[in-house]
Amino acid sequence: MQPKPTVVAVCGSMRDGSHTRTALKHVLDAAAEAGAETELIDVREYDLPIFDPDEEMPEDAEEITRKIREADSVVLGSPVYHGSYTSAFRNVHDYCSFDEFEDTTVGLLAVAGGGSYGSTLDHMRITVRGVHGWVLPHQVGIRKAYDQFENGEFKDEDLEERTRKLGEQAAKYAFITPDVTSAEADETEAGEAAADD
Repeated sequence: MQPKPTVVAVCGSMRDGSHTRTALKHVLDAAAEAGAETELIDVREYDLPIFDPDEEMPEDAEEITRKIREADSVVLGSPVYHGSYTSAFRNVHDYCSFDEFEDTTVGLLAVAGGGSYGSTLDHMRITVRGVHGWVLPHQVGIRKAYDQFENGEFKDEDLEERTRKLGEQAAKYAFITPDVTSAEADETEAGEAAADD
């Protein structure tokens, strides 16, 4: 029997009443209903100086990286700032590396006050792939976030369904293992054949 997955969400917003935080709570609710243990990492609650590789890692950074490292799936959420992610999100990500993300299932969520979130999701995906995380194909972008919620609940059922699906998939694919590509398999077979010669 497969163990219960742990799904951790990281909110890269510093704002009170953050729509990103609200959306991530819906993601985690869906993950919990799918059988996962969940936790929200709210960057506002941690004292994180700007990452400096020459300094010792602060205690709060050690706590965040430990939680991400121990998670089976990680969902990253950021507001859209100037067509990209926030500095708060980036700072958390800079404290992380391969130890935290390699072969980990990662979901992405971007929340825009306006109408565009695509570049933010692209940037998030690139940085995760840079540390060998496995990004879910299903990702969530929310436009005009100021008009999407009422008392913490989605107004639009389709958007709620897409958001919840991210949590469901974070739980479902938490233990997925990467397949060897055909090219890699060919190289392995060729190497084994050469060794036999």
